[in-house]
Amino acid sequence: MTRFGAVTVTLLAAALTAALAGAFTAWWLVAAVPLGLLAVLGLWDLLQRRHAVLRNYPVIGHARYLLERIRPELQQYFIERNFDGRPFDRDTRSIVYERAKGTDAEEPYGTERDVYRPGHEFLVQSMAPRPVPDVPPRVRIGGPDCSKPYDMALLNVSAMSFGSLSAQAVLALNKGASAGGFAQDTGEGGLSEYHLRHGGHLIWEIGTGYFGCRDKDGGFDAAEFADKSAHDNVKCVSLKLSQGAKPGIGGVLPGAKVDAEIARVREVPQGRTVISPPYHQVFSTPRELIRFIARMREMSGGKPAGFKLCVGSRRQFLAVCKAMIEEGTAPDFVIVDGAEGGTGAAPLEFADHVGTPLTEGLTTVHNALVGVGLRDRVRIGASGKIATGSDLVKRMVQGADYGNAARAMMFAVGCIQAQRCHTNTCPVGVTTQDPRRARALDVGDKSLRVQRLQAATVGSALQIMASMGVTEPSQLRPHMLRRRIDPFTVRGYDELYEWLAPGQLLAEAPASWAADWAAADPDRFTV
Repeated sequence: MTRFGAVTVTLLAAALTAALAGAFTAWWLVAAVPLGLLAVLGLWDLLQRRHAVLRNYPVIGHARYLLERIRPELQQYFIERNFDGRPFDRDTRSIVYERAKGTDAEEPYGTERDVYRPGHEFLVQSMAPRPVPDVPPRVRIGGPDCSKPYDMALLNVSAMSFGSLSAQAVLALNKGASAGGFAQDTGEGGLSEYHLRHGGHLIWEIGTGYFGCRDKDGGFDAAEFADKSAHDNVKCVSLKLSQGAKPGIGGVLPGAKVDAEIARVREVPQGRTVISPPYHQVFSTPRELIRFIARMREMSGGKPAGFKLCVGSRRQFLAVCKAMIEEGTAPDFVIVDGAEGGTGAAPLEFADHVGTPLTEGLTTVHNALVGVGLRDRVRIGASGKIATGSDLVKRMVQGADYGNAARAMMFAVGCIQAQRCHTNTCPVGVTTQDPRRARALDVGDKSLRVQRLQAATVGSALQIMASMGVTEPSQLRPHMLRRRIDPFTVRGYDELYEWLAPGQLLAEAPASWAADWAAADPDRFTV
């Protein structure tokens, strides 16, 4: 049955039974009246703007909300599973939805979490809480080589491309970011007019396909990059090395989603599946990477330039740090993407078995930069299942300066995790290029939800930090986050991980880092 089959059949049946009632007997009204009411409901579903499911699936879409009211666990299992099959717990999902709708409130009774389960983490509150700041702090992005620094919000929209997302979804995210004063990462799919229409601040991400700044042979086009990165809305430029959910392989956009507009934005043939290479053409060594980042900063007119990666070999990242030292320049930021991050298209084995989780990735990058004396000039962003204020605070304890959220922001624009992202048949218009489906997503309503979610999440993070006795992220320390090892043992992050002193790698590398530091070569990526 088509998406509008139920309302069409209902309308026809209502008309037919009403005609039979007029022509033969009033008993047909027993059927005509309820059918007529259902037809009115279906028409209302098509016209209303709050629920994308109902706009795309009038009448029958109410079954989804019926499940939600009767048994939330059924909805969790059948409707709202993660892209990688590992669902957010019910508490987290509820927090995100309620904040996006502006109905965030305290819940009765206590936690449903097993606080004695190994792996449970908790933040340590202070006996002397601090007042919550009236204005959220921002993070200055831009080292000594950057002439146009940018003050980043504590939480921003993570990388999601136009093409993977519909135009309406991109517009909603950008309008929400513009209203809320935070940034939107474009993803690697190019810089579209939907990223620019509402004036939201942008981190323009360049991937291995160089979409949006691509020559006829698929290589990097410096002139086009310089022209587009000069746009006022572009605040930072980022080179994507790898993605947490599928590190080491390129992206895929099915041909069914590559319509004329996508083809124009990405500068690729229409209707053909787009596969990004797993590697870059613009560099092949750590030294060349650092030189290219410096070149990106120069071509963009002095805007902050950095790169995104899912951390793999610590030795290779140390090689990049050595290249920073020897070249006398460094990126303005590094975005660490965790292996727990989601995606709409990745081989299951990559999603489950390849890539470093965000905790280990953050501590590695943070300590490496501290150890070579560059942490004060390179900011660290964290991306990977950040959905709540506590998530954000934990990541900042682990070494991040700010966070990026993708999945939570998709929830805000209406995603129900139907796992149809790659099919072009998203039921709520978030990940489809079918204009008939995408129309269900109302930009005005969903942009407001994006703005609310970001503001409430940052507000929650500030409230949590205040309860811990701090007023800004720089005051957070590793001992403030603790993890249960077994039912009888709890360790702080100051005990679980080794934390280097500024310049320690340059002076004398500790035994646990010595072999990797010695083997790190700025002129090749050693395995």
